[in-house]
This record gives sequence, C-alpha cells and structure tokens, in this order.
Amino acid sequence: MSDVRTGHVILGVNVLVLGYLPAAWQSDLLHKGSFVDADYWNTIGRVAERATLDAVFLADAPALGNPSYDANAGRLEPTVNWSHVAAATERVGLIATASTTLNDPFDLAQRLLSLDYLSGGRAGWNIVTTRDASAARNFGLPEIPARDDRYDRAAEFVDLVLALWESARTGEEVRHHGEFFDLEGRLRVPPSKQGHPVLLQAGGSPKGRALAGRRAEGVFAAELTKEGAITHYREVKRYAADAGRSPDSVKILPGLLLSLGSTEEEARRRSDELHDLGPASYSVQWLSQAIGYDVSRLDLDAKFPEEVLAAIVDPASSGGSIGFRQSIYEQIRRTDPTVREYLRQTRYTGSGHSGFVGTPEQLVDHIEDWYRSGAVDGFNLQPDVLIDGLEVIADEVVPLLRKRGLFRHEYTTDTLRGHFRAASA
Repeated sequence: MSDVRTGHVILGVNVLVLGYLPAAWQSDLLHKGSFVDADYWNTIGRVAERATLDAVFLADAPALGNPSYDANAGRLEPTVNWSHVAAATERVGLIATASTTLNDPFDLAQRLLSLDYLSGGRAGWNIVTTRDASAARNFGLPEIPARDDRYDRAAEFVDLVLALWESARTGEEVRHHGEFFDLEGRLRVPPSKQGHPVLLQAGGSPKGRALAGRRAEGVFAAELTKEGAITHYREVKRYAADAGRSPDSVKILPGLLLSLGSTEEEARRRSDELHDLGPASYSVQWLSQAIGYDVSRLDLDAKFPEEVLAAIVDPASSGGSIGFRQSIYEQIRRTDPTVREYLRQTRYTGSGHSGFVGTPEQLVDHIEDWYRSGAVDGFNLQPDVLIDGLEVIADEVVPLLRKRGLFRHEYTTDTLRGHFRAASA
C-alpha cells in the first residue's frame, strides 16, 4: 500500500431513507412514520455533521418503487427535505438527486439555487437520467426516451442550468435555442455563498462518464472491484483533462453498502438476520431489475448463461443501470458463481454498489486501501439500517480514520465546494 497520496478522503452518506435493506423499517429505533418524521431527518443531519462528514445524499423518486425489491419505496422530495435539514445543521453538505429526463431546467435551476442560497452554500445536485417507464407515465410521456437521447438531453440540460446560475450572478439574460430546450430569461435567485450548487453525476455509461469529466465535481460511482474502480477512476480523470480541467477537480465517490459489528462474525450475523427478515424474493427481483433480465427464469444452481452475461454488458440493452451492470458483470466473471452462490455473495460483497461486512477497523483498512491505491477519492456510505449505522460511522469509523490522518478533525470550510477542495489540500 503506497502512502504517497496526500489530502484526505471525502465521506458522504447516501440516505436511503431508513437503510439500504428492506428490513430496516423493523428496527426498534424506528416507528411507522419515521420516513416522514421531521425529527428523524434532523437527527440524520446532526449525526452526519457531528462526524464532520462532507455531505448527505438523497435520491428523488419520480415513481413509487417496487416493495418486493426496493428497500424504500416511498421518499420525500429531496430539495424540500434538505431545506428542512439545513435549518438544523450548519456545515454538512446537502446533495439532492434530480433527473434531467423528467425535470424542467429553469424550474430545477431555481429550486436548487434556492436551496444553495438558504443553506449558506451547502447544496449539491447529483445529475441522473431516468430509465423507469412508470416514472415517464407520471409526467405524461408514453415511454422513457432511448439511452443516447437521454444523455444528449442531459448534456444540454446541464449546460443550460449552469448558464441560468451564471445569470443569477451577472443579471444578464440567457438566450438558449437548442435541440431540446428554448429559453430566454434569467434567474432572480441570488447567487449562493459558494456561487452555485456543486455538480455530481451518477452514471456509468461512456456518455455519462464523459459528461462527468466535462462538468461534474463529483461522481457517485458503482464499483464492485478495486481493479475496475482504478480503471474507471483514470477514465473520468482523463475526460476531465481532455476538457481542459484539472483531473483533481472531479472527485470519484463510489457507494459502499455497510453492515458493521464489533467482530466480523457479529457483522455477518447482522447482515444475515436483516436479509432473512426481508422478502424471500428480494435478491432475485433486485438483481433482475439491476441487470434488465428476469433472473427467476434461470436455474439457480447453474452458472450464468453466456447470453445473459453478454446482455449485461451490451450498452444497447434497455434494462438497468450501465454502471451497475458493468460492476455486476465484472464480479460474476471474477468469481464464476452459480446464480444461487452469487445471490448469497451479495449479502456480503454488494450488488451494483460494493458491499462491506465487518468491523469498523476492517472498514477503515478497506477505505485506506482503495484511497491509497488511486481507486477513489472517497465513498458514499450506505448503512443497512441508517439510524444506528450512522452512529457507528460517527463514533467509531471516523475517529479511526482521523488517527490514520485520513480524515479531518473538524470542518475547516463551510460550503460543500469548500469541503471537496479541502480534501485535496
């Protein structure tokens, strides 16, 4: 492990409402209305801030999830929710996921800059495209546009939002007549303390990575192996350099699914118990959704057929996220499991996002290894049950990272962009 790298890791928490596993709601620390409880959300923000984390993430939900594989089928709108948490916190960043496929650029630019201004420059936008047909119907569309069209729209959408944020600073009108949008006007929201929200991107397709290199300040990546992460890390940094930017200006932050315990055995037991409390069909249906293939049609005790593996990595395939599919493909190729073995492995290794089951000390070893190896700039941590998993991060994981010189002891900046830049100092 090389110690050449300076600076410190960036740490966020992906707030999957109650936790990333479907059984999270059964925690004794929660009640049936926790997901819409103002105190619950304030607690999440305050604990993250006590840990001096860089940011909390929250995904939008333009369609109800499928409770058979979605751990959090119902969610609050992120910008409204984070505006509430902003009043209970002072430093932690507040990142909202919002789709370029189903939003309007003027409305979203105004909403996000309003959050950024009112929070004192702590807002971020995680840019995604939407692939869910049921979401399209909520917006009066017969179907979701093709992948290439979604990314072409996203590129124009992001450029237009940035122009509108610039208009808030200069007072000059934007005159835009493009392939997807026609707009003449300007924002009347004041610029924020950091100028405008930090841009992050979540997408593993070639066009998604190219967009990240050109515009994003962070990438919410999906990685299952360190080798794959290193390759994708270098790819996005290269896109940034090709766009005339410093490679260090875009931070790579994969998701990391967590089950932690005081011993590895305890952590595995916790993971197993939470998986067993969830729907029996969860793993099969989640994998089906992730790779765009009905896994229930496969022989569970046979290896993955070649035609299924070929479909997983085919960019033209309409199902699932390309980033998730590529990570899953690499993991299957590396371990060559039966379908049943793979589903069992995902309890500990993750599916789409990498998984970690172990002690806080082992987690810190893992974070340091990937960081020192040039695979990541940090992680978006995703506890199995958020309410107590976040406490362990704050009280046990972060102090260990500090002892190794891998994380701040206190905030030195008060904007999200400032946090990101301070990590490189």
